[in-house]
Amino acid sequence: MKKTTSVIGVIGGAFIAMAAQSAFAQSSVTLYGIVDTSIRYLTNANATNDSQVSMGVGPITGSRWGLKGAEDLGGGLSAVFRLEDGFNLWNGQLASANTLFNRMAYVGLSSNQYGTVTLGRQNTPLFDQLGNVYDPLTVGNFDQDGWLPGALGYGLRQNNSVKYNGQFGGLNVEAMYGFGNVAGSTGASNMYGVTASYTFAGLALDAGFQQNSDLHNNKFNVVNVSAVYSFSTVKTFAGWLHSQDNTGMVDIFMSAANSPASNFAPVTNTNRIDDGFYTGATWQVTPPLLLTAAAYYDHSRNALNADGTTLSRGVRYSGVLLAEYSLSKRTEVYGTVDFIRGTGAAQADFPGRNNQTGVAIGLRNIF
Repeated sequence: MKKTTSVIGVIGGAFIAMAAQSAFAQSSVTLYGIVDTSIRYLTNANATNDSQVSMGVGPITGSRWGLKGAEDLGGGLSAVFRLEDGFNLWNGQLASANTLFNRMAYVGLSSNQYGTVTLGRQNTPLFDQLGNVYDPLTVGNFDQDGWLPGALGYGLRQNNSVKYNGQFGGLNVEAMYGFGNVAGSTGASNMYGVTASYTFAGLALDAGFQQNSDLHNNKFNVVNVSAVYSFSTVKTFAGWLHSQDNTGMVDIFMSAANSPASNFAPVTNTNRIDDGFYTGATWQVTPPLLLTAAAYYDHSRNALNADGTTLSRGVRYSGVLLAEYSLSKRTEVYGTVDFIRGTGAAQADFPGRNNQTGVAIGLRNIF
């Protein structure tokens, strides 16, 4: 009852704030969201290699609603905030249990000249760049097509963080520091990251670094280099992610549902190293029809095998085709086909055979 009351209070407050816009023209509050779900067929979905038909998340956009606002403070300075919650359309539950604004919750100051500083729960600079520009699937949702940027971007969102975002001509710089909030240690559970991207004509380039620490100060590091080239109605994508993990979390995040690795407890200080590569393209065939093709590859060293203790090398790769058709400015239908396969230690990431094929259709409404 308390959770229901708090949600109603937040929504009620949002409408009061929007109504106040008529009295305070220099302020704005926007209610927005995405409602998306798909029906998906997946092979080898369990240990006995049964197929599965299910309703669940869309391939590239999870359902969400949010509030964002700005107040003009004068002199090119504004106060800004954003609250964003993810939810499961197919069962009505919060995407993260007991967390209302699991996607974003921040407040900050934005300057037309100097950039924006925000505080709270936020996307990391790595996630911003991959999700908004450099990954052809904008960091996918299915285990079979979102594993590379999802797992090697361990810590795609960060609590207790201070973030800077500055745009200087074609150069964009993002930097973040996340406080660990652990008594007696400034390093435990903290995070820092930085990206620099540059756009010139149809070419965009990005490079970045991120480090996350666990409660015991074990480290996860990732370096990313990405590029996008746009011409006419086509965009081409390529990137490299290199990570070194001693927190044990990448072994878990790489795993598909019901796989042996999904049940691992974190094994620390294994010095797992991954080199992940991806490429892809989007083609706006007609104003309503967008086609996307993407391929992902990863080579791992010191990865956990299915027994949860032995370390070895692994290889996995996947390919995805996605077609999106706009019925209006707000509503899309889509279909997607994907295939993934793993060898060596990567077989621990599969519930049965070392490959899966998925086919999905879905409906998305954006408001």
